[in-house]
Amino acid sequence: MYLNYYELKSYPFRTNPDPGFLWFGEKHKEALSLLKYGILKRDGFLLLTGDVGTGKTSLVRYLLRIIDSSALVAIIQDANMPAIDLFNYLSEEFKMNSVFTSKAHFLIQFKKFLLRAYSEHKSIFIIIDEAQRLNHERLEEIRLLSNIELDDQKLINIFFIGQSEIEKILMDESNRAISQRINLSYHIQPLDELETAHYIAHRLKIAGAKRGIFTVSACREIFAISGGIPRLINSICDCALLSGFTKDRKVVDMKLINECQIDLRIPIETTRKHKHAATDP
Repeated sequence: MYLNYYELKSYPFRTNPDPGFLWFGEKHKEALSLLKYGILKRDGFLLLTGDVGTGKTSLVRYLLRIIDSSALVAIIQDANMPAIDLFNYLSEEFKMNSVFTSKAHFLIQFKKFLLRAYSEHKSIFIIIDEAQRLNHERLEEIRLLSNIELDDQKLINIFFIGQSEIEKILMDESNRAISQRINLSYHIQPLDELETAHYIAHRLKIAGAKRGIFTVSACREIFAISGGIPRLINSICDCALLSGFTKDRKVVDMKLINECQIDLRIPIETTRKHKHAATDP
């Protein structure tokens, strides 16, 4: 709608994850390094956490683009499905060509599958997204899968990707058996003020922008409103570009950003909190 007006080739601030627009700030570089290390180390469990909209899913999608083509990966979006459904989902993802009606039958066949993959030098990964939704019973089912191993070699690598709540769940005494197996973990922090400005500039450049569209004060206000959460930054910026287009404003200033805060129903108290946090020593 506003592409021609701002001389853009594509929409720069879509809220759905798009690896083509992925921006590597220091925090995301560190997180990606951890994921790559987890792939190479093959040491069982890895935990990646972050608030809603901090870019966890985008990182995982990027990782899948660069992972060894021989690796076999299953991504689970709803790990709280009934256990037998989980087993059959894994069977489908890994092309085991079987439908299971019992846990015992699945575990027997899954062990054969893992041993065969190991003999063929193929790595097996299960990536569990929205891991904060896991309950104790499902965590135990996942732990059972990790018990299938050789004396000196893990046969399966499991990545937990979720919001911070998963850390509290894993700290519960009932989940100690699985939390002790997590050897690598990283929490993605929101962007700071400077990173927010770089993030906005990067996405505009990828979209084909030939000039700066957002003023310095606009970027500062976007950070104050969003708290450095990339998904929220995208929502505010997209709103601002659309608003600027309808009002014939070639430059997005702080006034447009404040209007978008109202349009998007972002509480004023949220902005005050982020501004206060940014000025704390």
